[in-house]
Amino acid sequence: MPPYRIFYTGRPGVGKSTIVSRVKDIVERLGCRVGGFLAPESRGPSGGRVGFYIVDVATGERGWLARIGYPGPRIGRYGVVVEDAVRIGVGALRRALREADVIVLDEIGPMELAVPELRSEIIEVLASDKPIVGVVHRRLKSRDPDIYRIIRESSTIIEVTLENRDQLLGEAESVARRLCSGSTR
Repeated sequence: MPPYRIFYTGRPGVGKSTIVSRVKDIVERLGCRVGGFLAPESRGPSGGRVGFYIVDVATGERGWLARIGYPGPRIGRYGVVVEDAVRIGVGALRRALREADVIVLDEIGPMELAVPELRSEIIEVLASDKPIVGVVHRRLKSRDPDIYRIIRESSTIIEVTLENRDQLLGEAESVARRLCSGSTR
């Protein structure tokens, strides 16, 4: 039986990463080893978004994925910090493939895919036999049809909206249990 994989998509700020974080926390509580990365936003003193971190969920190591004013590859007003994305993101995914029962990919989007090494490692994770919970950028289908096709063929993709996000948060326990039961522990 193929591994259980679930991805959330939707508009920015609707709660996709919140759902994935809750599922991750429950997976850990259930005793499954989690690997992969999260990409939480960073807000400045005035409350405006200044960038995104990349965080290894197994070790807690953190660096910049992208930030305003950085001279890396541009995605909107952000420059991608390739060095941190490779060091933390690629490292987290390689470790997850070796050690984790469940892999977190938050998110598969333009910033992550702008880093060839990270894109390649995401493809390795998607080709693995590991259960995955993650977020896919709402425009991934048009921005990277090859990766979107791989995800669509092997995963459930759920659109998060303001109307269904509370219900999806409430379903986090059953999603986590299904991910853990599908792991090769």
